[in-house]
Amino acid sequence: MANEVFISKESKWYVLHTFHSYEAVAKENLEQAMENDEVLRERISDIVIPTEDVIEETNGKKKLVTRKSMPCYIFVKMIYGDDIWHKITHTRGITGFVGPKGRPLPLTDEEIRKIGLEKVPVDFTLGEGDQIEIISGSLIGTVCTVISADNETQKCKVNVSMFGRDTPVELSFNDVKKIQ
Repeated sequence: MANEVFISKESKWYVLHTFHSYEAVAKENLEQAMENDEVLRERISDIVIPTEDVIEETNGKKKLVTRKSMPCYIFVKMIYGDDIWHKITHTRGITGFVGPKGRPLPLTDEEIRKIGLEKVPVDFTLGEGDQIEIISGSLIGTVCTVISADNETQKCKVNVSMFGRDTPVELSFNDVKKIQ
């Protein structure tokens, strides 16, 4: 348990590039490498293939389909060290880290939030009447006004104009950006 706490506090998200359509193979091979290597097992805490749900229409019927939102990439939360670079980059299906000269560059909190890898606490407060822009989901880019906000739970209610009328929508602070 103490090791999990250490990993969660020290870990950062990194992006790995994979061969085309090899995301699942790369993830599976990296998980297999973790099972066989204690150092990888202790340093890697999460591996994610980014996906999104989209509605596809075929022959007049709509169905919900899960697609890769960033083909050829997987995200790894780990404590990076030069000692594991070789082990990760030589895993079947992985072509290397995304970063300058193939060296890993950790994602920023803003990037983690936008991609939706995890909920990062935001460092702003909202109040009634504040203007916000929605930065994720189907309403991305929409500017609206806050009706109410709970800064403790980091949730807000906004009015979104849809089809000529205002509709109240509840959002997480992670899904919005405060407009100054």
